[in-house]
Amino acid sequence: MPATLELLLSFATALAVGLLIGTERGWSARETEDTRLIGGIRTFGLVGLLGGLAALLGQQFGLNAWISISLIFGLLVIAAYIGEQRHTGDLGVTNAIALLLTFLLGSLALSDQRVLAAACAVVIAMLLSLKQPLHSALRRLNADEISGALKLLFISLVLLPVLPNEGYGPWQVFNPYATWWMVVLIAAIGFAAYVAIRVIGPRKGLLVTALLGGMVSSTAMTLTLARLDGGPRMRAMLACGLLATSALMFPRVLLEVGLVNPALLGTLFWPLGICALSYAAGALWFFRQAGHELEGNPEPLLKNPFELAPALRFAALLAVIAFMVEAGRRSLGDVGVYLVALLSGTTDVDAITLSLSRNAMGDLSNQVAVQGIYLAALSNSLVKGGLIALIGGRQLALCTLPIMAAGLLAGLACLLFI
Repeated sequence: MPATLELLLSFATALAVGLLIGTERGWSARETEDTRLIGGIRTFGLVGLLGGLAALLGQQFGLNAWISISLIFGLLVIAAYIGEQRHTGDLGVTNAIALLLTFLLGSLALSDQRVLAAACAVVIAMLLSLKQPLHSALRRLNADEISGALKLLFISLVLLPVLPNEGYGPWQVFNPYATWWMVVLIAAIGFAAYVAIRVIGPRKGLLVTALLGGMVSSTAMTLTLARLDGGPRMRAMLACGLLATSALMFPRVLLEVGLVNPALLGTLFWPLGICALSYAAGALWFFRQAGHELEGNPEPLLKNPFELAPALRFAALLAVIAFMVEAGRRSLGDVGVYLVALLSGTTDVDAITLSLSRNAMGDLSNQVAVQGIYLAALSNSLVKGGLIALIGGRQLALCTLPIMAAGLLAGLACLLFI
């Protein structure tokens, strides 16, 4: 491409960058009574061209030329900001920062980085346009949610990279990096579901809450739903929610297995898939029985799913289960693994799922790992059934337990005979 055409394209990009950001700024200020002091589409377009011209002069006469123009422009922006602040009393610096960024992007476009400059301009314009949604979301946050998000970022971006990635302890079954990576995985899945619940809002219905809550903790959600009281119509909706939240456990297990050891998915997909479909079919039937979503549902409130202390307990549980699985395999063979899976599944299906998936990449056979994971899911489902029967009462148990039993038996038959 000829040099002149390249130069024209670069200046066109610098102009487009300014026009894009200026369009957003002008649109945001369209209802302002006095717009004389607010940079609009023309101002930002000219600033983009000025940045490109400064970069061109810097290429011709050295870096000092660009620095000099940049300093002069920066002083002009500061003077304009002070004048606007005195005139309007507005202390916001968004327009001033946007002008400086437009100047820099214009210079970037003349430095053989047209695509990068255009991409940054799109991101800046989008971020500027999201003022109201971002402020609204910020007002909805509470201290626990901010603390939970920061702790999640800390354990994943600060703590995880510095942990050693090698085995320790008996049979070298404890790997600090692998164990903590699984903690981060579970915490991230739960936190993402919690955010989804907060975004959708608590008034969107018991079914949606049950589905998303099942991603946080299907056992905790089962306990919460079983405690709710209501008449026959409410009972149908509760049965729908219980089956829906329990069904979420099976795809969650498949997701964890797929992330840790995808080789197990082929064998495990159909048994767990049949269980999930059976539960989902029952939930759909009860949803239709209820007629429509109840108004004023007493929807359960979920706590922030991430706290540092539970994460540490989960890491300890993973380490203990990894040791128990290896000890059981060495002392009792496959039977030991199955016993550990059954016992572990009564309290937490995620830890044993992750441990068996990881062990299957070593000495443990894929068949034993798959069967152990299914047994853990089976024992966890039996615990949920017991919670429904003991807390929800006889009528709610009669609605849900036959469907749960049918799904589990169908999945077990698929695992053993197909």
